[in-house]
Amino acid sequence: MKAARAAWRRLEPVHAMIYFAPEGTRRYADLGLSRRAGYFASRSAAFGRASAELVISTFYNFNPAFVRQAVVGAWDATTPQQVLDARYAAAGEALRRAGIHELPALDEVLALARRAAEAACEHPQGRPLFAAHAALPWPEEPVLQLWHAQTLLREFRGDGHVACLLSEGVGGLEALVLDAARGEVPVDFLKASRAWPEEEWAGTKERLRKRGLLEGDCLSSEGVLLRRHIEDRTDRLALAAYAALGDADCERLAELADPFGRAVVEAGLLKLG
Repeated sequence: MKAARAAWRRLEPVHAMIYFAPEGTRRYADLGLSRRAGYFASRSAAFGRASAELVISTFYNFNPAFVRQAVVGAWDATTPQQVLDARYAAAGEALRRAGIHELPALDEVLALARRAAEAACEHPQGRPLFAAHAALPWPEEPVLQLWHAQTLLREFRGDGHVACLLSEGVGGLEALVLDAARGEVPVDFLKASRAWPEEEWAGTKERLRKRGLLEGDCLSSEGVLLRRHIEDRTDRLALAAYAALGDADCERLAELADPFGRAVVEAGLLKLG
C-alpha cells in the first residue's frame, strides 16, 4: 500500500497541473468560459452536459452556490467535446513546456501508469467521475497518454476518497477545514478556490471543535487519527489499480516518476492562485 501511494503521489503533478497552468485558462477563454467555468466544465465534460447538481455531488467540497453560478451558461457557450479537446490540447502544451516529452523514462513510466489505469477501468462501480473519464478514448501522443493515465488514477482515487468521507460523516466543507488544519495548503487558497462564506467556514470549525476533531485551529489527536484513517482507507480503495503492478513495479514507477513531478513543479505549472 505504501508503494502504491508513492507511485500515485509522485506522478500526480503531471495531472494536477491542468488546474493551474495558464494554457488551460487561455484555451477555455477561447471557448467563452471564465476561469471558474473552465475548471468545472473541463473536469465534468466527460459526463456530457453536466448539470450543476452533478458537479456538486461529484466534486464534493465546493460551495454549491459557487458551482451553480459558474456552471450556468457554460453549455450555452460551448460543447463538452470542444471543452475536452481544449483540455487535452492545454495539457499537451503545458507538459511539453515542462519538457516531459524529453525525459528518457517516458516510455517506461507510461507503460506502468497505463497498466495501472487500465486495471482501474475494470472497477468502475461506485466511481462516477472516474467512470466518465474511463469511457474517453486514449490519446495517440505519448505525453497525452501519460496525462490521461494519471487523470484516471487521480479520479479513481478521488471517488474512493469521497466515499470514505461520506462513510465517516465528514461533509465537503468539513473536509476542507480539516485539511486546512494540517497546515500544508494555505487556508486562503482553500477558502478562495472553494468559495465558502466566512461565516459558514467559522461555523464548521466550531462544530468540528465540538466533535473533538480540532483544538483551536489545529487538528486534535482525535482529528489526526480520523484523517489518517480516511487516508489509509482511501489508499486501500485505490489498490485495485496498483495491484496490477505489484510492489516491485509500484516502487519502480515511484522512482521513475520523481523527475516528471519535479519537471512540472520547476516549470511553474502548479502555482496556486
